[in-house]
Amino acid sequence: MSIDIRGASLTMGNKVLLDKVNLSFNPSELTIILGPNGTGKSSLLKLLSREWKCDGELSLYGKRAHEWKPELLAQSVGILPQSSSLTFGFTVREVVELGGLALSASNHEIQEIATYNMTQTDVLHLSERLYPSLSGGEKQRVHLARVLTQISKAERNTVLMLDEPTSALDIGHQHKTLRLAKRMAKEGSTVIAVIHDLNLAAQYGDRIIMLNKGNIEADGTPDSVLNADNIESVYGWPVDVMPHPQHHYPVILA
Repeated sequence: MSIDIRGASLTMGNKVLLDKVNLSFNPSELTIILGPNGTGKSSLLKLLSREWKCDGELSLYGKRAHEWKPELLAQSVGILPQSSSLTFGFTVREVVELGGLALSASNHEIQEIATYNMTQTDVLHLSERLYPSLSGGEKQRVHLARVLTQISKAERNTVLMLDEPTSALDIGHQHKTLRLAKRMAKEGSTVIAVIHDLNLAAQYGDRIIMLNKGNIEADGTPDSVLNADNIESVYGWPVDVMPHPQHHYPVILA
């Protein structure tokens, strides 16, 4: 077990975003969090990353989260937010190399790590472009490369949290991004992703957590969670679910 959160509750104004949630996450697993808009998915990531405080207890690899030294936490936990407000005229390479600020590495080593991660996210050809000139999808991939650079020296205890990492991407880059996340999980990382596309979740998730109104509606494998009854109950829309003809994961048709 890499992350454990107990009794997590979060209220903003009169709205309960999360209601006494208990969850554990494991290494070597890609967990995908699903649910309707406003149901607490991004809020849960903000609690797990300690961006927001809440009632409850959070542990990371058996140690209370607040007991971790900030520099070690930065090297072990990478967070890709939904959007970033960077407006300075940095080049793409400079943005990605910002991830190296958390590393104990030479400038040359950071440059090599950044180049590798830009290759992984298919933005190396953009390395000299000014960041503000990029499309939304290109910016998203640049920030993924930055986050991967930040956690690149963690030999173990690596956590990657992705908040809607495919939202601005074309179909090819959606699959490349989730294949990269899946590979990192297979290599031992704990990977947690919030996405909206049920079919992408079914194809790539090892585990699916379905939230609804701040509560866990279902938690398990894609086959056990992504059935017609669960989906209609949570999303309020009827669907048909059938196995993929070759790979047998669930395929959802509205």
